[in-house]
Amino acid sequence: MSSPTRWQGHLDALGPRERDTLLGTSLSRRFTQLPLWLSHPSNISAFYGLLVSLALLLPYRFGQASESWFTNWVFHSALIMVACLLLGMLSLVIVRISRRFPVTPPRLILYPMPFVGFGLLTISHSGMYDLPAYLYMFLLLLPGPMYVHLSWAPRWRLLCQLEDGVNPFQSLKMSPEEDSNDVEEIAGGDEELLSVVNALEDE
Repeated sequence: MSSPTRWQGHLDALGPRERDTLLGTSLSRRFTQLPLWLSHPSNISAFYGLLVSLALLLPYRFGQASESWFTNWVFHSALIMVACLLLGMLSLVIVRISRRFPVTPPRLILYPMPFVGFGLLTISHSGMYDLPAYLYMFLLLLPGPMYVHLSWAPRWRLLCQLEDGVNPFQSLKMSPEEDSNDVEEIAGGDEELLSVVNALEDE
């Protein structure tokens, strides 16, 4: 069982840009506070499936006249969680093969999807329109596994490497020439600012 703070002892050896890539935004930073075994991509994806299942509880309760609505909800919830779990495992396998670094998911597209899907499901269960189930289920389920695939699975792989004492950014270290070019770009041709930066580097 991995300690949630073991890999954090290696953060001081990384630069600010590398730490931002490793920790990500607010959502990913919450997951980094968990032990690595608990924040496994399949677990995070299955947790999203659980949240979707809880959101489906009311539509199943009031949208079905059958007395077996709870049994149907439990069965479909289990299918949703297992499907999300398998997608999370598949994402981790793909990331380990491709060694891809995390990228920012398209939030403007992914974040509204569950709300749109839930709205379509409510319309379908209310009898206003008979919408195909795959349409709203696709919108409900896509954001979680997509976030895991694009952002969390690559980030979790990097955290595991850091946990083992391996610097995942070692092959991407910037050369001194690149560092000096960045300093010159930031200074914007200001000779006084550039001289101050050079003086600080000498110290």
